[in-house]
Amino acid sequence: MPDHGSLRVREFVTDTSLGLDLEILQSKGLDNEIRSPRIQKLGMALAGFTTYIHPDRIQIVGSSELNYLKELTPDGRTSAIQRLKRFRICCIVVTKGLDPPKELAEFCARQEIPILRTRALSSLSTSKMTRWLENRLAPRATVHGVLVEVFGLGVLIIGPSGIGKSECALELILRGHRLVTDDSVEITRRGLDRLLGTGGKILRHHMELRGLGIINIKDIFGISATAVFQPVDFAVRLERWNSEVEYDRLGIDQSTMELLGVPIPLIVMPVAPGRNLAALVEVAARIHMLRQRGYNPAKELEELT
Repeated sequence: MPDHGSLRVREFVTDTSLGLDLEILQSKGLDNEIRSPRIQKLGMALAGFTTYIHPDRIQIVGSSELNYLKELTPDGRTSAIQRLKRFRICCIVVTKGLDPPKELAEFCARQEIPILRTRALSSLSTSKMTRWLENRLAPRATVHGVLVEVFGLGVLIIGPSGIGKSECALELILRGHRLVTDDSVEITRRGLDRLLGTGGKILRHHMELRGLGIINIKDIFGISATAVFQPVDFAVRLERWNSEVEYDRLGIDQSTMELLGVPIPLIVMPVAPGRNLAALVEVAARIHMLRQRGYNPAKELEELT
């Protein structure tokens, strides 16, 4: 099942990959949850327009907001800040290394709203935080299968255990294509319709082959035979051949499967002795590229008959 993501403010502060050297000015509320990758500035809310404030977003306070508060009388400053009281804001980030007014610090301590500070400009802070949060909060799911890059396309190979997914991927690697991950594919949704697949850090570049055990693709074939991330373009489901099942012979109707609410093309490929699955996956990738250009040979044949 997909996890639509949330994280606590303390996770946000302690992750050094963010690159903002965040400093904690007010620590109450570090267990508040951030649920959106979008960032807001508090200027409009402090000025009285609170209609569109989203408390689950990080709120930026920069020089514009602080200069506005400085222009107010102490009572006016307190009144402006009190407008935020009915919102359970997850946290506030002060930029440019500036000092927030004591009224804001006292208010946030009472309301348990953490105040963080960075020396970066508001524009740079917003850009870095958005990218970091989009990755951490992206809807995600784990799929049992293999993800390979074939002719620049991400092919997700799925099917029951022992059907030959890893062996098919290995043959594709021997043909010059790249392995992203074997056995466990971590998929995240970016935007409305883009799926990105990767593997876990521990088993990255590794593959399990019955009879040989676990092998390291990077060590055997070189780094060019592997990839860390790859968009998922279509899926191939391997099934054991069943003579009683009527398989698609023309390819006119395109099947799909849904991952994280995104439909992707699905090819059901029966496995039988003598079938070269790697070659069939390569052809499937070429067909997918042709369909993206609007060419479908099966439909053209149907129109001629």
